[in-house]
Amino acid sequence: MNESSLTSSSAAWRILPQGDRCLMIYFGDQIDMSIGRLCLAAANLLRQAELPGVTDVVPSFIALAVHYQPNGRHGPRYAELAAQIERLLSQGITPDTQTGSDVEIPVCYGGDYGPDLDEVARHAGISTDEVISLHTQPGNLVFMLGFAPGLPYIGVHDERLNIPRRASPRTAVPPGSVAVANRQSVLYPSRLPGGWNIIGATPLSLFDPARTPSTLMQPGDRVRFVPIDAAEFDRLRGAKQ
Repeated sequence: MNESSLTSSSAAWRILPQGDRCLMIYFGDQIDMSIGRLCLAAANLLRQAELPGVTDVVPSFIALAVHYQPNGRHGPRYAELAAQIERLLSQGITPDTQTGSDVEIPVCYGGDYGPDLDEVARHAGISTDEVISLHTQPGNLVFMLGFAPGLPYIGVHDERLNIPRRASPRTAVPPGSVAVANRQSVLYPSRLPGGWNIIGATPLSLFDPARTPSTLMQPGDRVRFVPIDAAEFDRLRGAKQ
């Protein structure tokens, strides 16, 4: 395990094995915008380096997963790959706040679209309008995609949206559902089980394997949620069909 300076802000990393075909690079221990951007910048650096044997680089909130093939002529062992990554990171890396695209996500809040909106407002001690106002503030980052194809993890929201997940998860959440928990949002690309608090729904298609790229959002994108009414929801949903 090693820690070295990455930026002028004295960021540090730790490299640890994760099985025999993956290693993890940790940049922190809590969800934070600057750490998230550092993970994304480091992921871009490693992808551009095209290290032999590396098959995938996956950023998350606080870490990178570097998957590699340890066998064969070009397959590195853990110690060899870790040393290569150490040398790359030691050259320095600065998060690029302009990486990614600006994405607006229309959301119809409350009612049948957001059955948990009232409960979120009660838990936060604010009105439903205030929940929507907080949720539609700019400055949200797509930290990662996971759990299901095209499902983004977005944050970090205002502290008042630090709402726990539901005590009893739903076995089926409708596609397009917009849900919050722990100062984050997730958008369900398809019908899936889920325990987050559903406050609205978007008519946009989040994942389409026939589309390039197949996912509507990518890690590093900047997201702004835009409130719409039911009529606009139906219009936009009909337009994409």
